[in-house]
Amino acid sequence: MRKVYSANTIRAFFAQSDCLDRMTLRPLSHITPNWEIQWDLSNNRYEPEYDSFADDLNMVIEQLANCVRPISYHSQEDRLAESVLNKLRWPIQKKKGRWTGEDYQSILEQGAFSDMSNLVFAACGRIHAAIDHGQKHFDEMEEGHLVMLAALITIIIYQRDCNGTSLRLALPDPDMLDGVIATT
Repeated sequence: MRKVYSANTIRAFFAQSDCLDRMTLRPLSHITPNWEIQWDLSNNRYEPEYDSFADDLNMVIEQLANCVRPISYHSQEDRLAESVLNKLRWPIQKKKGRWTGEDYQSILEQGAFSDMSNLVFAACGRIHAAIDHGQKHFDEMEEGHLVMLAALITIIIYQRDCNGTSLRLALPDPDMLDGVIATT
């Protein structure tokens, strides 16, 4: 039986990362250019900011910390790919355990539009697998798995933005601050 790690272990996996923002939020800089994050020591989370996905990242980390470890994260990813194959009719196929025919991250992103739960379970499984292999922090992950976990988190945040559940706050209109219209 595979070990299931505590929510605090999963949270610590992402704490004070040097590359989490670059790997997960920078790819979304076409939506909001404010992608750099700061660790808030007093609250043990990334500091939410206007026009940033930092708070969404905190929510995803919390969601992953409380997610039940799947038996096989590959099965979760396969379900997303099969959805793309069957519903979107993309010319993809599985050969020797790998999906071919399109970019794998794009396959997972498209599959997640109709199935976010498998995306979350896949990310959760990848975290547990990394810890199983002695990679106790995001920044310590083997490069290929790091890239894939980062992509899954980016896709989750992107899906949140697309479906209207994002916590991203727009910058306030400077002309409307405190109800006073600024004059120039």
